[in-house]
Amino acid sequence: MTLGIVREKNTCIWGRKVTAISDCFISKRDEGRSALIPYVTCGSPSLEESLDILGLLEDSGSDIIELGIPFSDPLADGPTIQSSSQLALENGVNVETVLRILSDFKRDSNIPVILFSYLNPILQYGLEEFLRGVQQAGAEGILLTDVPEGSDPSIEGMILESEVDFIRLVAPTTDYDRIAKISKNGQGFLYYISRTGVTGARDLLREELAKEIVAVKRVSEIPVAVGFGISTPDQAAMVGKVADGVVVGSALVKILKEEGMEAASCFIRSLREAIDLGT
Repeated sequence: MTLGIVREKNTCIWGRKVTAISDCFISKRDEGRSALIPYVTCGSPSLEESLDILGLLEDSGSDIIELGIPFSDPLADGPTIQSSSQLALENGVNVETVLRILSDFKRDSNIPVILFSYLNPILQYGLEEFLRGVQQAGAEGILLTDVPEGSDPSIEGMILESEVDFIRLVAPTTDYDRIAKISKNGQGFLYYISRTGVTGARDLLREELAKEIVAVKRVSEIPVAVGFGISTPDQAAMVGKVADGVVVGSALVKILKEEGMEAASCFIRSLREAIDLGT
C-alpha cells in the first residue's frame, strides 16, 4: 500500500509542511499498514467518561482520533450519532467543554486529534476564537461536514491559514476532476464517504467500494481515509487493504453506550488486528 509520496527529512510533503496527521500516514505507509481512525462524540455516554474514553482509544491501537462536537441538528449523521449528540448536549457539553477536555487529554498524549463538527456551533462560538482555542487545546485537524470545498471562501480561508489541518469530505457522487482539485488544496487526508446518505453501521459494504477507493487514490495528492458504515473487523480489513485510513464511528459509539468502555477497547483492538492482518 503506497501513498505516492516521498519523505524528505520530515519537513515537507506533497509540497506542503508536514503536520502530525500527515506524519502519521507516512509512518503507517512505512509500516505497510492502514491508519485506524475511531470517532466518538465528546460527552457521550457521559461527560465524566470522556477523558478516559480518549485514553482508551489511544491505548487500544488507534492512530488518529475524531472527536465530535455535539450539535442539535446533525443532518449528516444517522440515529446512533444523533442520539449521542443529543445525550452530550443534555450532559451540558458545548464547544468550550470539548476544547477543555481535549486540552486535558493532550497534556499527556501526542496522538493526533481531529475535531468533527458542523459549522453552526462554531459560528455561534466565534470562528476566530474557536481557531485560537483549537490550537491552544492541541487539536491537529478540523472537519466540518457542511462546508464543502468552495462553498464559503472566507470561512475556508481562515481555517486553511490556521495551524490545523482542514480535512475535506468527498462522496461517491463527487466526480474525479473535483476530487483532484479538492485534494490539491487539501490538508491532512481526504475523507471518502463509503456511500451516500447518513452515518451508521451497515451489515454490508458496497461491492464497488474497493474499486472506487483505488480510483480516488489515483487522483488524490494526499492520503485517503474511508468512513461511513464500517462496523466490523472484516469490513475494516477490506477497506484497509486499499485505503490509507479506516474511520469507524457509529459502531463504536453504540458499543460505548450499550456495553461500556471495556467492550469498546476490545472492539478497537479487534479492528486494529484485522486491519494489520488484512494489509
